Amino acid sequence: MGRGTLRIHLGAAPGVGKTYAMLAEAHRRIGRGTDCVVAFAEPHGRPRTEALLDGLERIPPAHLEHRGEVRPEMDVDAVLARRPRVALVDELAHTNVPGSRNAKRWQDVEELLAAGIDVHSTLNIQHLESLGDVVESITGVRPAETVPDEVVRRAEQIELVDMTPEALRRRMAHGNIYQPDKVDAALSNYFRPGNLTALRELALLWVADRVDEHLQRYRSEHDVSAIWGSRERIVVGLTGGPEGRTLIRRAVRLAEKGAGGEVLAVYIARGDGLTAASPSELAEQRTLVENLGGTFHHVVGDDIPGALLAFARGANATQIVLGSSRRKAWQYVFGPGVGATVARESGPDLDVHIVTHEAIAQGRGLPVARGARLGRSRVVWGWTVGVAGPALLALLLSAVNPGLANDMLLFLVLTVAAALLGGLWPALASAASGSLLLNYFYTPPLHRWTVADPKNIGAIVIFVAVGVAVASVVDLAARRTHQAARLRAEAEILSYLAGNVLRGETGLEDLLERVRETFGMESAALLERAGDLEPWTCAGRAGTDRPVDRPEDADVDVPVGDHMALALTGRVLPAEDRRVLGAFAAQAAVVLDHRRLREEADRARALAEGNRIRTALLAAVSHDLRTPLAGIKASVSSLRSPDVVWSPEDRAELLESIEDGADRLDHLVGNLLDMSRLHTGTVTPLIREIDLDEVVPMALGGVPEGEVALDIPETLPMVAVDPGLLERTMANLVENAVKYSPAGTPVLVAASALGDRVEVRVVDRGPGVPDEAKARIFEPFQRYGDAPRGAGVGLGLPVARGFAEAMGGTLEAEDTPGGGLTMTVTLRAAGAVPEPARPAEPAVPERQFP
Repeated sequence: MGRGTLRIHLGAAPGVGKTYAMLAEAHRRIGRGTDCVVAFAEPHGRPRTEALLDGLERIPPAHLEHRGEVRPEMDVDAVLARRPRVALVDELAHTNVPGSRNAKRWQDVEELLAAGIDVHSTLNIQHLESLGDVVESITGVRPAETVPDEVVRRAEQIELVDMTPEALRRRMAHGNIYQPDKVDAALSNYFRPGNLTALRELALLWVADRVDEHLQRYRSEHDVSAIWGSRERIVVGLTGGPEGRTLIRRAVRLAEKGAGGEVLAVYIARGDGLTAASPSELAEQRTLVENLGGTFHHVVGDDIPGALLAFARGANATQIVLGSSRRKAWQYVFGPGVGATVARESGPDLDVHIVTHEAIAQGRGLPVARGARLGRSRVVWGWTVGVAGPALLALLLSAVNPGLANDMLLFLVLTVAAALLGGLWPALASAASGSLLLNYFYTPPLHRWTVADPKNIGAIVIFVAVGVAVASVVDLAARRTHQAARLRAEAEILSYLAGNVLRGETGLEDLLERVRETFGMESAALLERAGDLEPWTCAGRAGTDRPVDRPEDADVDVPVGDHMALALTGRVLPAEDRRVLGAFAAQAAVVLDHRRLREEADRARALAEGNRIRTALLAAVSHDLRTPLAGIKASVSSLRSPDVVWSPEDRAELLESIEDGADRLDHLVGNLLDMSRLHTGTVTPLIREIDLDEVVPMALGGVPEGEVALDIPETLPMVAVDPGLLERTMANLVENAVKYSPAGTPVLVAASALGDRVEVRVVDRGPGVPDEAKARIFEPFQRYGDAPRGAGVGLGLPVARGFAEAMGGTLEAEDTPGGGLTMTVTLRAAGAVPEPARPAEPAVPERQFP
């Protein structure tokens, strides 16, 4: 009997229905007459899953003792003895009890498969070994149990059991996954909406990749060369010209019209490495396509249409996007062009789009030839060999006289040597002097400048022609070598510039220092002036030697616009360096503009925020502070009135009213002062390690008894916080939660550890807050909904978030399953590596009400 087949029910998280789907498939198999048994299943106390186990044959598990506890495990020997056609094995990533037949359950499954038994199993995406780091970054917990990817890849069938995060959280809230006492902790930690969405995306992408692999393998095994449009793949042909960005955006729009479209940008370089493409333009286009979700590919091929079509068919592309030719009309006499050739040879299964652009028929630039750069020593040796070599060789040959043919070959060798050493002109000098010496000393009549035999004239002409040809080849090779080195250096520099522009990493002084180092200058400065008659001022400078205050005083100056210039001192640069220097100058101007725009935006934002805070503060003082003051004033006036005799009960009631008003004033003024400190950035937390149960209970001092339930485990690690700030934070959050919770329903304050973080959750069962309003409740002077004016000035939550962020933590709002709002404070556990220190920022968000 051959090897069995493996079918895996894959899910994004526990509770999506993997075991349920596996058992339902078993009932269908049994209904068709298949011998199917449950080798091991773990229903986890879920009634619907347990109901599906009824009617299925179950192999009793083996019970193994470990640390005084008896645990059930799959009995591999019993399953092998039973030899069913299909065995159901739950939880493929499970780690067996020490002393079991194998360490991992997937190894048990391998034995069943080797015995010819088909296996159906279940697996969560987080248990794949290659995704451990990704899962840890999402959830904060690294999976302890994993399965090698190769085991899962070998499965004949992988079925994705999918469920939306909202539906899964509802199942959790209804108690269909975990026991009720574990629901709140699970929903606030692993089963957060963001975690579930990210894990679901991982599962969908992983399965999609496996489907694509199976498709490619099938096409390869069956020699399918035709393009199957199962997925829109659009190839963009780039030339390195300015039209590339237009083509990329057009291709992305085409891909977005279909589900799951891909964009593959490809640049095809010639095999000789010589091209007119702009390295900086290609770098920008590569970044653009990657930012838009596509991929960039660099292919080498001399036949550009053939290489482009081969790439498209190899990628199973369905469309090709090309730009209209930039060649002028007369250039079509040399051929139809790349676009026309690709369209003609693409065939019926590959669509070709020719996109118009602004550079149509404007011609293509050609590389400019530059002089050879052989080095000074080589040129000197070349001239020495080319001028002195023929004379010395003539003296040597006059004593030997080997014959005219041999004489000419020896002079030709000398000419080739001069060409290899010094290039064209030393070789021409060697050929000219050699031909004269051959004519005078070795061609009859001797010692005369005439030639008697016409054949000798032909031999001398051929000698000169060969010498010139060899010299030309050497000179051309030197030019090409210099061009390649030069263009490579320019490409590296421009790529550096483009990368820094896109990432926004370079400051003005850093860029000027890069200019100085690149061109070997003593100093570099960016000068500007307000007008033609205004004096020059320095916007940025690098280097300390001979700084200049005017472009006219510099060794090299590159104008940038009408009133800005890049000035360098140290030496005079050749003209060929000014092209790259111009790119640096333009980039320096852009960096300066960006810096000033950021400064202006920061000033404007600070001014606008200050105005908004002052306006809101005046509104608060004019109403919310006036109300308790009016109450206190009325009560005091009543007590002091001689016209009324107050009973002890009435006097006590008036005094209580005065005390309540004073307490309310104290609370409002305290929040206003805290908001002012946060806004000005003067909050300096005194961080120390402390237990949560020493701080949180102190924050509940003003809350009536029975309104709050505490759940802070003693096993929690200590946190690194400012106890005073944390107490104020928790007091504001609890006060807000109690305010909106229905009567008789206590607010839950619970804490749990998650990696190197500790989370404190304040859970209420009130009306909740819609998603679009969650950000606004943290803005100063905002009350949610129809809160009465006496409910406060709307500073409790902004102050709480500001204090949490000042301690290096976060404060976020999320829905409470079943209704209500949960405020989650995330704090750094003691011993965790802190983030780089930074001053406390104002807790005033930049978002404003529309």
